[in-house]
Amino acid sequence: MSEPSRDCPLCPRLAAFRDEWRGREPGWHNAPVPSFGAADARLLIVGLAPGLRGANATGRPFTGDYAGDLLYSTLIDFGFATGEFLARPDDGLTLQDCRITNAVRCVPPQNKPETAEIAQCRPFLESVIAEMPRLKVILVLGQIAHQSTVRAFGEKPSRVPFKHGGEAALGRVMLVSSYHCSRYNTNTGVLTEAMFRDVFRRIRTLIA
Repeated sequence: MSEPSRDCPLCPRLAAFRDEWRGREPGWHNAPVPSFGAADARLLIVGLAPGLRGANATGRPFTGDYAGDLLYSTLIDFGFATGEFLARPDDGLTLQDCRITNAVRCVPPQNKPETAEIAQCRPFLESVIAEMPRLKVILVLGQIAHQSTVRAFGEKPSRVPFKHGGEAALGRVMLVSSYHCSRYNTNTGVLTEAMFRDVFRRIRTLIA
């Protein structure tokens, strides 16, 4: 089972936070955010977790916050998405040979999931990977997504350390790592648009 139920009870802290925001914003998604894109894609992108006012509100990964603006514009430029990204799930944007998911499916307080919550959610990530028969490349955004994905393959993060632009073979796929495309990272210069585009340029080469 690659997608948790709408009322997934596995992480009590996240479930309580989710319920709190259902009361505050009943029109929001306020539930585990499902993966976006087809299972026959060759590229899987793994983020950290839904943003409170982004994917948690819209129900689509990286939709409604700055990280999505950079990610989806880059996907369009490199042919992994078509249409126009308008930061809402009904904008008609379609992924091409690409799928997007998160290491943690529910929004965590202060955008900081606990170690146990990451572990509880990992079986869903494992299932997403297992149901993608043509998968060739996994792009992980940030260290937490990197470590959870490495563990999903039964490897130790110490043997596959995180590094921006780093690559590692994990079973049948190539793992590519990038700093997360968050506003904080781009505002501080940790990640520039040029750096992010270089990662996707490399991914295109690996897939080809």
